[in-house]
Amino acid sequence: MTDLVVRRLLVDMAAPIARHWCAGDAFRTAFFNALSMSFPVGEQFFIDSVRNGLKELPAEKQETFRAEVQGFIGQEATHRRLHSLYNAHLDKLGLVNDWEPRARERLQQMEGQDVRHWLAITAANEHFTAIFADFMLRNPDLLGEQDPRLRTLWLWHSAEEAEHRCTAFALYQALGGNEQWRLRWMRRITFIFLIDTLRQTANNLRRDGTLWKWSTVKSAASFLFGKRGLVRLTYQPWRDYFRADFHPAQHDAAASRDWLARNGDQFVPVRA
Repeated sequence: MTDLVVRRLLVDMAAPIARHWCAGDAFRTAFFNALSMSFPVGEQFFIDSVRNGLKELPAEKQETFRAEVQGFIGQEATHRRLHSLYNAHLDKLGLVNDWEPRARERLQQMEGQDVRHWLAITAANEHFTAIFADFMLRNPDLLGEQDPRLRTLWLWHSAEEAEHRCTAFALYQALGGNEQWRLRWMRRITFIFLIDTLRQTANNLRRDGTLWKWSTVKSAASFLFGKRGLVRLTYQPWRDYFRADFHPAQHDAAASRDWLARNGDQFVPVRA
């Protein structure tokens, strides 16, 4: 089992956020803001999934997973709280979170479903966040230096996402989740996640008045498809999920461990 530490990040989320906080780049700012808009509702679903999954295990297996699940819940609850504060600043900038109500509507449809479906959805989303996290930790310069607080927030969040990438997947396996469900949900989540991310990013740019600017198009092309492009560098790790022998632990988390080791002054451990 993974030893997950809950950390209190030492950043001040009371200060306003600049309109183009990410190195003055409209596209990257809109993209990261879009992801942040999805986190509070999504992470609550992940918390509920692993909590309810733990309850479905036999008593002896519950003890095996209990500490890891508590750590997972503590980390995700901290992410949810800080991104809620982040999103409140986005509201003040005139951005509208269209992603969250759509996500809430979809998740309401999961009420009463087998908890293994919940865990398969969570495991698929956690794979997305883990490979994105590794990408960010290896390319931190893409966040710029304009707002050190948000740079730290995104890198700390990334480090913890990589750290707890196995929890939902392991619970799904422990509950006898089958391969057909796992792969089917990954295909669905891939479609939904990509469409929602691009839709909210475009909405953010439209409200910012930068959607059709040539600088925005160039930035999007470079960030997504350039030499260090997000799609280019995460495509193979994404495909790995469809292997019959796949487990998230097969992906290296050295970048996460290194960042946490080098940035201990940015957080305070509150519970192991």
